[in-house]
Amino acid sequence: MTSRKILPLTALALVLGTGCHHSASASPTSDAVPQTPAPFATPPVLTGTPDVATLVAKVKPAVVNITTVQEIKVAHPSFGGAELGDLFRFFRQGPGGARPFPGGEGGGDEVMKQQALGSGFLVDAQGHVVTNAHVIDGADVVKVKLADDREFRAKVVGKDTRLDVAVLALENAPRDLPVASLGQSDGTRVGEYVVAIGNPFGLGNTVTMGIVSAKGRTIGAGPYDDFIQTDASINPGNSGGPLFNLRGQVVGINTAINPNGKGIGFAIPIDAVRQVLPQLLATGHVQRGRLGVVIQPMDGDLAKALGLDRARGALVEEVEPGSPADKAGVKAGDVVLAVDGQDVPHSEDLPRMVAPHAPGSQVRVTVWHDRKSRDVSVTLATMKDDGAPGDPGPAGPAESGAKTSTLGVAVADLDGKVVVQRVSPDGPADGKLRRGDVIEEVDHAPVTTAADLGAALQARAVPGKPVLLRVRRGDQSRYVAIERSAGD
Repeated sequence: MTSRKILPLTALALVLGTGCHHSASASPTSDAVPQTPAPFATPPVLTGTPDVATLVAKVKPAVVNITTVQEIKVAHPSFGGAELGDLFRFFRQGPGGARPFPGGEGGGDEVMKQQALGSGFLVDAQGHVVTNAHVIDGADVVKVKLADDREFRAKVVGKDTRLDVAVLALENAPRDLPVASLGQSDGTRVGEYVVAIGNPFGLGNTVTMGIVSAKGRTIGAGPYDDFIQTDASINPGNSGGPLFNLRGQVVGINTAINPNGKGIGFAIPIDAVRQVLPQLLATGHVQRGRLGVVIQPMDGDLAKALGLDRARGALVEEVEPGSPADKAGVKAGDVVLAVDGQDVPHSEDLPRMVAPHAPGSQVRVTVWHDRKSRDVSVTLATMKDDGAPGDPGPAGPAESGAKTSTLGVAVADLDGKVVVQRVSPDGPADGKLRRGDVIEEVDHAPVTTAADLGAALQARAVPGKPVLLRVRRGDQSRYVAIERSAGD
């Protein structure tokens, strides 16, 4: 436990001036002390200073605290003369801890009640609450406490794990519920003041303030990473709570923190929530359009190797057989540059641009293929559950028979594959290839032996132009552009 020191505030007396009291009839003298105006009884609100207290009083009633309980059965064996469950008795008192209840005699099962805390906000007068999906994940019981201390049971109406959003409905909801106003996160500016309200560490109705420190953050949370970054203090228990602008509108849902950073929190933009909220209320789940491609980021070397003027778009690693992209003629190695005429700035933007389109709808996709741009019409399918990424696989075969290419790697033939054995430190491929990678193509030409690789590199030796490799790592292929050293 971390000790906490409370430092007392010390009143500091400031001597403004001294002097003798004079009668009203006394005439001023040359050594009279000027009278100093009395300090403000109430400090004035300066022009441009945000009135956070008034804002909080207006919006806080719509913010709720969420408590979830999950029942977990665990074995209850003997442990050195005492039952294992006895070791957990201290959890009974702590909020958010596991609370055991005795099971059967003689080492039977024991039911542990795992409690978790979160935040949320009311979005309509019918008693619907928006929060994070991870707040209610696996919960057997969900309770919602309003700012006025009224408490209600709630049921989960729907959730979207990809976006990490869930909608709850209060049971026996009253008619006098306060409702939060939803703003527009797209117009929120970096540097703008924001206020977070939530239930950090079970300390309900906690208000913190900061600014929007960045937008469009990708933090590896899923396929639709597009977070608002803020320095308003966010802590465990704030998850699902609202991030307000100074107009009292919700612009984000507080979701994640950087455990290694101070004052760095992340919120889901409310515009993304607006897109899925009607579906969650109506059906309990979200349907999204799907292209059926695996993509990877572009960099300067890849752009140069593919003949693009700069790094932009999303490079297609693989095309799922029979997918909408496959039927439309999209190939591995193509670069998706635009969707319905809207440019794709970065690879992570593509899923977010496709997802709002309903399954079965047609979109115009602009792809860069064979150093030319072309448009294809794609009829989108329904988004399936995400699969887990493949394991990197074994390190690779023994190094016997390895041949060194001028890419700075040693390769070997194995069952019709060109397998990387070693990567030279500080060589051209350092940081891009690793032991066990399988080189499948050179500039879209298949290679199956080390000799094929050497011949392809020699045939495509163009000064100043990176070589484009298709490389399989584990169960996934990707493209790598490598600037070759002299002598290639």
